[in-house]
Amino acid sequence: MKYFIIAGEASGDLHASNLIKQIRLQDPSAEFVGLGGDKMCAAGCALRQHYREMAYMGVFAVLAHLPAIRRNFRIAHESLLAYRPDILILVDYPSFNLKIAAYCRKHLPDTKIYYYIPPKVWAWKTWRVHKIARLCDKVLGIFPFEPAFYAKYGYACTYTGNPTNDTIREWCEEQNIVSGEEPRENIIAILPGSRRSEITHCIPTMLAAARRVNQRLGNNYQIVVTAAPGIEDSFYGRYLEEERLTRDTYGVVAHARAAVVNSGTATLETALLHCPQTAVYYIACSRWLEWLLRPILFRIPHFTLVNILVDNGQWTMDNGQWRKEKGERTRGQAIIKELIASRFTEANVENELYRLLTDEVYRRRMLDGYTHIRSILGSSPAARTAAKIITNK
Repeated sequence: MKYFIIAGEASGDLHASNLIKQIRLQDPSAEFVGLGGDKMCAAGCALRQHYREMAYMGVFAVLAHLPAIRRNFRIAHESLLAYRPDILILVDYPSFNLKIAAYCRKHLPDTKIYYYIPPKVWAWKTWRVHKIARLCDKVLGIFPFEPAFYAKYGYACTYTGNPTNDTIREWCEEQNIVSGEEPRENIIAILPGSRRSEITHCIPTMLAAARRVNQRLGNNYQIVVTAAPGIEDSFYGRYLEEERLTRDTYGVVAHARAAVVNSGTATLETALLHCPQTAVYYIACSRWLEWLLRPILFRIPHFTLVNILVDNGQWTMDNGQWRKEKGERTRGQAIIKELIASRFTEANVENELYRLLTDEVYRRRMLDGYTHIRSILGSSPAARTAAKIITNK
């Protein structure tokens, strides 16, 4: 069969590549064309466009790159029509992929559409759940609470397992590491994100806070910055002083004593590697605007995957407080500190990082929460399960 697969960033490229490998085991004659990255290419997918030409975040970045974005859509449209795949697989990246799904449904009605790693409609833009269900033949979720969320709207979603959990587990086995038991070194890990725009906005504050903490602790720590795939070392050089740059993200996080992490999949990876962390995220808005918009844009009181997984009820805003649909009123449990938007300041990052490095009770409580996350995710191999569903095996 002929498969067309789209992933728009580094994590999607990784998960798509694993899915390609598993589909080949079920369908040895499978052919793959798509938009993605180096890992997909290495797995045998003929790329029509690399994700580094597609990953734009934020209103201003999108406006500045409108010609490139239009070109990406044109490449996807022309490639689909020329290839005429039996199956279209969408991997995350909803702003692009949902539009491609609509185009495919209109122009290639016989092509089956599968959404692997669907948009986080349970967190924000809930209205998209109807669009996803209308456009896709099957939705393959990666969080255990997603089937119940879709069922509430009368739609089906299958939990496949979590691909990040699979990747970390396999890496630990290869490195002979028992996650949580390896010795911690005097390393502060800085994970500034995978897109140039978010790195530019986040890394100066992250590094400034880490340097201040290191000074307070006698300069006994090495600060290590992890580089994203597809972004050259020279891009980071303008921000670094004595810090070390590495592309071995898992290796550093697995042995670091604490990490400052740009919110995203990396927070879950850091948790599964049992490294205490604080999550940050840059949003250009004032505190009052953030307070005003948050209950409108977000359905849940958490921003990071780590906290969402532990406290995965469905939420609504009621009189300024988050209320679970079960009826109990609470602000929700949290394992890690989220320093988002106006809370993302050098002082706040410094205080939280210092606590992570020095408060053993606080660290232990966080690590116990990480263990609970593993039990929530379970052990089902996501890519293998998804491949069997897609190939109907």
